[in-house]
Amino acid sequence: MRFPKVSILGIIILFFTASIINTDCKTYESPQYTVVHSESDFEVRFYSDSSWMTAPAPVDEISFEKATRNGFHRLFQYIEGANLNSSRVSMTVPVLTSIVPGAGPLHSSAYFVKFYLPVKFQGTPPLPLPELNLQPDPWKSHCIAVRKFSGFARDNNIVKEAEKLAISLSKSQWANSTSGTQSGYAYSIAQYNSPFKFISRVNEVWVDVVCESSLVAEV
Repeated sequence: MRFPKVSILGIIILFFTASIINTDCKTYESPQYTVVHSESDFEVRFYSDSSWMTAPAPVDEISFEKATRNGFHRLFQYIEGANLNSSRVSMTVPVLTSIVPGAGPLHSSAYFVKFYLPVKFQGTPPLPLPELNLQPDPWKSHCIAVRKFSGFARDNNIVKEAEKLAISLSKSQWANSTSGTQSGYAYSIAQYNSPFKFISRVNEVWVDVVCESSLVAEV
């Protein structure tokens, strides 16, 4: 079976249209969460079980920006019908790029680009065509520490933003909460806007944390 060929231009047109129709992302589905802790520069969210689709970046890809473009290009083909059901899947937010420093060649970073599946497909995600090298990615409910930042997420600023979150966590009750997580990712970058939105952009750094049982029990 052949999957549809989608050009980079096609992706740009999609996002350009989306940026006109929707400037604040509120019309897109996104994973559900509850804020269980909040401070001035970060918050901790409890995310429910959910299903995602993941695009591992090529092993020789050492750029966050290039890995995100490559991964989303494959994911875009998937949601446009390059799956065994030929199903069209609605766009969701955020586009999430998870980073594992030192897991790539010569101790470079490895990247995994993730797409949250709409509620319609949470129970039975369409299987991707093998050529796309995508992997279904079920998430168990867990807590995530989140720091927002504006502008564009770039190779030259994502590490700095992750470091700011790490410093904030180190000065809070969550100082030792990242060591017991099982995700294997150091952190993730969540992007909510089209490339054609130049002001009031929303990005986030995500770090998995271990929640106290008392906090989860209140959700």
